[in-house]
Amino acid sequence: MITLNDIKQAKEKLEGVSQKTPFTLATILSKELNSQIYVKKENLQLTGSFKIRGAYNKLSQLSQIQRDKGVVAASAGNHAQGLAYSAQHFKCDATIFMPEATPLTKVSGVKSYGAQVILKGANYDESYAHATTFAKEYEKEFIHPFADDAVIAGQGTIALEILEEYQDLDMIIVPIGGGGLISGIAIAAKAINPNIKIIGVQASGANAMKTSFEMQIVSNSKSVKTIADGIAVRDATPMMLAYILEYVDEIVEVEEQEIANAILFLLERQKLVVEGAGAVAIAAMMHQKIDVEDKKVATIISGGNIDVTMLSLIIEKGLVKSNRKMKLLVTLMDKPGALMQITSILKDSDANIVQIDYDRNSVKLDFGEAHVTIALETKGKEHQNTIRENLKHNGYRFKQI
Repeated sequence: MITLNDIKQAKEKLEGVSQKTPFTLATILSKELNSQIYVKKENLQLTGSFKIRGAYNKLSQLSQIQRDKGVVAASAGNHAQGLAYSAQHFKCDATIFMPEATPLTKVSGVKSYGAQVILKGANYDESYAHATTFAKEYEKEFIHPFADDAVIAGQGTIALEILEEYQDLDMIIVPIGGGGLISGIAIAAKAINPNIKIIGVQASGANAMKTSFEMQIVSNSKSVKTIADGIAVRDATPMMLAYILEYVDEIVEVEEQEIANAILFLLERQKLVVEGAGAVAIAAMMHQKIDVEDKKVATIISGGNIDVTMLSLIIEKGLVKSNRKMKLLVTLMDKPGALMQITSILKDSDANIVQIDYDRNSVKLDFGEAHVTIALETKGKEHQNTIRENLKHNGYRFKQI
């Protein structure tokens, strides 16, 4: 079993390697939730996530003979980058198996540290099976991303940094994938202050650990599907479930849209770029999955390695949902000046046209008609209502798409 002393030793080894990331009050969120919400910004950590802590601590404990043979891992991205960086530091070869759908930014990050990347498997668990077979065949050291005491101890150093600043916390809210992060944090936190509640958060599309926690026996999922790829773990492991049952007080889950909302909130209001896994703790509070009112709460933003394509999609959908963007399909007469007339109405409505497409060939149109698809920047629900009323008043047929 891991002890507080193991985690303190890991902290010593990480001195000068990992960064002591900022732990600051989230003023806006605290005011909205009537609480004191502090965020541990591991998205600003070296390699973009907390994973370097556990990976480096594990490699520091290997013998030179083991390092010379090379190391192997399976990862959805963040453990891969942490291990690749650590392997480069210790001058040993690293081979990382990653799911085929891993975002390019994470693959590129791993390769930039000199590791070999093999994309194999539809999810983490399939990549894991390929990685362990490869490690056994070539007699290399397999570095597990979470089910390893040295890795867990490394992740637990986050709790030491938090509690050096505030020991009187009511709870710490932590993302859960395989369970290494929450186990390390919980072991350290409970040893220092047994009254601190440890709350885990999973994505609803990858909730094997929550189900296992409630049933108190390992229960695996048939599949995983979530934008929080850093915690997209299909199977719960007995070792991690044992730690979580002993040290964790509660596990909740959040939906995909709730995660997306939290990513957008953190970007827009807190000026933080956060990946899906890193946003789940904030999502749980924003959507009342956890009662934090009048409490002093630490939340872990575990990583910031989000694919820019995904971030763009989240921003776009978020603007539509918050009534700051709308798209209209308008039917008008296909004649000179018709397009100028509708753009004039939109101009008078103070709407900014950001995209326009003109279609006169659709089989759904009568002869002499055209469809215009218009994307607009708007100023909220009332503004959109005004735009629709102005179009109706001028006799246009349209629908919002």
